[in-house]
Amino acid sequence: MSVKPVDFAVTTDGYDAADMRKRVKAILVGSIGNLIEWYDVYAYSAFALYFAGAFFPASDPTAQQLAAASLFAVAFLVRPIGSVIFGYLADKYGRRNALTASVLLMCFGSLLIAVTPTYATIGVGAPALLALARILQGLSQGGEYGTSATYLSEVSHPNRRGFYSGVWYVTLIGGQLTAILVLLVLQKLFLTPAELKAWGWRIPFVIGAIISVYAFTMRRDMHETELFKESEKIVKKDSLWVMLANNWKTMLLVVGITVGGTSAFYTYTTYMQKFLKLSVGLTDDQTTTVTGGALLFAIMLQPLYGALSDKIGRKPLLIAFGVLGTLGTYPLLTTLQGTKSPLVAFLLICIAWAIVSGYTALTATVKAEMFPTSVRAMGVGIPYALTAAIFGGSVDAVALSFKNAGWEQGFYWYATGCIFVSLIFYLLIPDTKKHSKMAQHV
Repeated sequence: MSVKPVDFAVTTDGYDAADMRKRVKAILVGSIGNLIEWYDVYAYSAFALYFAGAFFPASDPTAQQLAAASLFAVAFLVRPIGSVIFGYLADKYGRRNALTASVLLMCFGSLLIAVTPTYATIGVGAPALLALARILQGLSQGGEYGTSATYLSEVSHPNRRGFYSGVWYVTLIGGQLTAILVLLVLQKLFLTPAELKAWGWRIPFVIGAIISVYAFTMRRDMHETELFKESEKIVKKDSLWVMLANNWKTMLLVVGITVGGTSAFYTYTTYMQKFLKLSVGLTDDQTTTVTGGALLFAIMLQPLYGALSDKIGRKPLLIAFGVLGTLGTYPLLTTLQGTKSPLVAFLLICIAWAIVSGYTALTATVKAEMFPTSVRAMGVGIPYALTAAIFGGSVDAVALSFKNAGWEQGFYWYATGCIFVSLIFYLLIPDTKKHSKMAQHV
């Protein structure tokens, strides 16, 4: 499938259904890497229960899970490096080239996990190859966010940029939902627990590699954005690092904007399954059903919130998330912990998503609107990757540490504090819809 060129030279009133379809198609192709990224994250986390024993020789299952979790964290640590590499490629050689390269690297990472022999076969080479695969995935994932966020913002119609940002985030949440569906189908329809542990855990990673190949074939024919082509004619790319240094204050703002949103996002995605099982006490089936249903609800909210930001601006929604998140996180999580009803748990998580979507639906375009074209991919990607690695990827560890210490509510206050920090930035920054740098090249 090729992506036909999108005419960016339209007036602010030049919007119709055909234009929308072309842009949505281009954005979905540019954003499919997000779906694969989050599919990989969830697939590794969910299937670690089955494959940890194949790679780590410890007789204690808990030790095996901890070893697998340590490699899970490795991907977050190398994400900032990936954002530098692929962000540089995107700003110097084009968004299309960087996006194509990143999804190809994703394929290698997933395929390597799928085909790596077990510890019983090759000894320490097994965990070493698993670590290499996670590093490759982490590098790819680190470059995917900033580059795809840049592409979506540049391909979007100026008056619908928030809506398209919401569409972009649908693919991100959709990756998690896809991993949950794969897990359910394998568990309930095709394989026994013994078969999953013996060889079935390889299936989701084969699927991830196949999806990556499909994404690569689509991205090969992507049309480069007009904003990049215009910038390429004007800006000397040998001064890229100098221009990035000139935007260091804006990069710090991205960190501040991201802290609360990324911690909240990981709380209600990767950690929520553990929370529902360990703290709420739901069964495995109830946990999966509640989590999957809440993600479906979240998917529906993203384009709606994004479109709302096109009408009223980005800042009001960010402030609403900051205020409601600061005031509501502790009571929401406390009430959730105390319930035993799957329905009540589902409704509470939906309320949380109604709050968090004030950040998630428009975060990509907000950050892209803060940078000139010449350094947009690196400007968005690097500070985001650093913040996500510190405050996002650590959510599970922080939450479980509080739980193990006997003060689980401490995590609720921690999550509240992260959102409050971002609220301060939301109050101080200008509304990027009104003060956008999308048309600036330097």
